[in-house]
Amino acid sequence: MVSIAALGSATTQLVQGLSPDDAARVKAALDYAGEAYEGKTCTSGQDALDFSIGVAGTLAYLNTDAETRIAGLLFELTVLDPDASAGLEARVGKDATDLVSGVRQLIRLRDMTVGQKDTGGGRSRGASQRAVAQVETLRKMLLAMASDMRVVLVRLASCVTTSRYFADIKLFNDMTHAYGRETLDLYAPLANRLGIWQLKWELEDLSFRFIEPDTYKRIAKMLEEKRMMREGFVQSAITRLQDELAAAGIKAEVFGRPKHIYSIWNKMRGKDLDFSELYDVRAFRVIVDDIKTCYTVLGVVHNIWTPIPKEFDDYISRPKPNGYQSLHTVVMAEDGRPLEVQIRTQEMHNFAEYGVAAHWRYKEEGGSNFKGQKYDEKIAWLRQLLAWKTDVADAVVEEEEIQREWVEKLKSATLDDRIFVLTPQARVLELPVGATPIDFAYHLHSEVGHRCRGARVDGVMVPLNTPLKNGQTCEIITAKGAPGSAGPSRDWLSPGYTVSTRTRAKVRAWFHAIDQQETLANGRAQVEKTLQREGKTAVNLEALAQKLGFNKVDEMFVSIGKDEFSLRNVENALKDTGAPPAAQEDAVVLNKSRASSVEQGAKSGVLVVGTDGLMTALARCCKPAPPDGIVGFVTRGKGVSIHRANCKNFAEMRNKAPERVIHTEWGRAEQDTVYPVDLFILAGDRQGLLRDISEVFSREKINVIGVNTQSAKGQARMTFTAEIGSTGQLQKALAAIGEVNGVVEARRQ
Repeated sequence: MVSIAALGSATTQLVQGLSPDDAARVKAALDYAGEAYEGKTCTSGQDALDFSIGVAGTLAYLNTDAETRIAGLLFELTVLDPDASAGLEARVGKDATDLVSGVRQLIRLRDMTVGQKDTGGGRSRGASQRAVAQVETLRKMLLAMASDMRVVLVRLASCVTTSRYFADIKLFNDMTHAYGRETLDLYAPLANRLGIWQLKWELEDLSFRFIEPDTYKRIAKMLEEKRMMREGFVQSAITRLQDELAAAGIKAEVFGRPKHIYSIWNKMRGKDLDFSELYDVRAFRVIVDDIKTCYTVLGVVHNIWTPIPKEFDDYISRPKPNGYQSLHTVVMAEDGRPLEVQIRTQEMHNFAEYGVAAHWRYKEEGGSNFKGQKYDEKIAWLRQLLAWKTDVADAVVEEEEIQREWVEKLKSATLDDRIFVLTPQARVLELPVGATPIDFAYHLHSEVGHRCRGARVDGVMVPLNTPLKNGQTCEIITAKGAPGSAGPSRDWLSPGYTVSTRTRAKVRAWFHAIDQQETLANGRAQVEKTLQREGKTAVNLEALAQKLGFNKVDEMFVSIGKDEFSLRNVENALKDTGAPPAAQEDAVVLNKSRASSVEQGAKSGVLVVGTDGLMTALARCCKPAPPDGIVGFVTRGKGVSIHRANCKNFAEMRNKAPERVIHTEWGRAEQDTVYPVDLFILAGDRQGLLRDISEVFSREKINVIGVNTQSAKGQARMTFTAEIGSTGQLQKALAAIGEVNGVVEARRQ
């Protein structure tokens, strides 16, 4: 428990830098905290008042405003007793109360996502990458949830205070290990990204101490000096350099950059270095006005201390791939230990801190190639805003006006283009602002979206068009049954039900597939009725579809179902003597188109391997012609039917009677031998189209023995049966037909 004397000392610290009115408000909040926290302890075991004073003291060190310090004093009260927030606004004002509520919300988020941030070993590479991505999402969520960015500052200050307490009492157990891991994964990088270096290094060091206590002690011992001694040496080196620069008439800003224990360990591990190989345990930066002065300062530094030649890098003349520029040199100090010096212009420094070369990018992202540019730009702006507040904190002129402006800017500095919603298992999903439970369901999985029938948000049933908010937990209620048995509602395509284009695309795709199936079923039913009426139920549907100009039976069904193709054409094809037969081995039809057509193998040029004088006939279903790959099938009483090797009818016959398949090949045919083939032409319907195509056949000296045309909705589907001497002649004709005005497609069936 804090003593009266200690409380008075704390009061002085907490009101430092504030106006008299603001100081009085903080003192009143401290007095109230002293009464409210009496006899209470935090979940960490620390006295509640000690903890709250520690948080507010850290916030005072960061030069925050009075409301932020008051929130730091009182937010733990609402954690211990949720009902305590009822009368808080009347006592400390709405602004401070809103901050308290925001901090409580972030703590609630922490409780819900516990266990989601472990990126330790024992998992596959893919699982580890997913965990890293989840941590990054949580970092964004912390910022997005805070309607006022000061909430994040309070949360960071509370983490530092708890870590200090664990370190002071030397508590090392599973709880502190887990707390250290959470802080190192989530809050230390957040402080780094916001440019709050004072908290970053302390959070990293304390967390590392809880996670790897033995390693921490070993590195601390190797340093051979305490942090204050290292910082003291760096400060003395800075003072000496400043005196030399002033004597040379050089205007420069010099500040220390001492390494902390976690950073040293990270570098030893990352570069596989021994401690004796580290040259930047002690370091400082020099900021000057122009590039010429950078090299002048470099000469002064090398004149004061002895440089280590191999440890000099000129990133000004040879910038890093990400654009980073600076001079890096390592010198040997008076005590025989290395000292690193970085020299750059203010512009280079700003770029390194806020541009693509910022520490948090190339150390946390692993390079300069990264996503989320809009998010990154806003973070960079926030960091500059916080740095600006520090710069003007000591200003006397218009201090209260500057303070008010800073507070308003922080209030508006939210990342409001995305929201972050949790699953019941505490998995965080990133969604666009305004996203509904339907968007949430489809983001989980397409099948979950299709089967979505309801949603609970924070345990309460809500309509599916309810906009979700940051930090809410959404649970999707799905329809029961086998996958694919349920589907979305067409209402979901109406405004207000979804905001994600990805979601709408998936809903549309579902209904497109359903419509396609219904159309196909309708077309199939119409064709089957026609076949029954005509007494042709045994007709081969594949051959019928090809005769009518379709590649597949389903295409014919869909076209008929859409009323794009008339059933009268089907009836005419069935009544035609050349109607396609059923797929039976003894239904092969011989080519008897004219005298020049062939019935005998000798005249057709077809040879049946291993036999002599065997009658052959070209199958009408596929109409082979040289040099098509061919195969023979022994029919009952009609010799060998010759099919193209890829003929579907032949495939069915082979499956039924594989022993009747016989090897065949093309021989030398007579000079006037021709072969009938079917050609399909799709074109825009116009007057004179048939005449133009006929002229091509005439020019290529190809005889046409059959024509079938249908026109619907401005399109002409034309099937020609032509006699050719070889497929080379056919390809030449097809190429010429393709040049005819309006022809979309010309091919052999």
